[in-house]
Amino acid sequence: MEVFDGIRESVQADRSHSSGPQRAVLRGEPPGREGLAGPARLLLAPGDAGRLPGAVDCIKAFSETDFTEDLKKFDVPTLIIHGDDDQIVRCRSAMLSAKLVRNATLKVHPGAPHGLCSTHKGQVNADLLAFLKA
Repeated sequence: MEVFDGIRESVQADRSHSSGPQRAVLRGEPPGREGLAGPARLLLAPGDAGRLPGAVDCIKAFSETDFTEDLKKFDVPTLIIHGDDDQIVRCRSAMLSAKLVRNATLKVHPGAPHGLCSTHKGQVNADLLAFLKA
């Protein structure tokens, strides 16, 4: 809980400069891209656009809520996509979720970070299309 309290304090003090999580999101940037300003802006804009109370409530929700029973209730085929270099939500979380969700398909991308829907969008889109076709 100490880690999450630190994140809350950092966000409340200056949300635009709580850079630890931002750097972690950007790990695994695809080779050949120059500079992180564009991807950083893309990945962080939704969080920055929200109001501060919502940001703090979000941290509380993801750090203090046990979704185990909810995941067990899923009754449709489910695709779980995760990067194994996610520094915010560890890959272990996706593996546990895939075990709890009936008919789950787990797709792990080696070297992909937390923001893999932006940094690895081609791979994610291919995963989605293959899953929907199946």
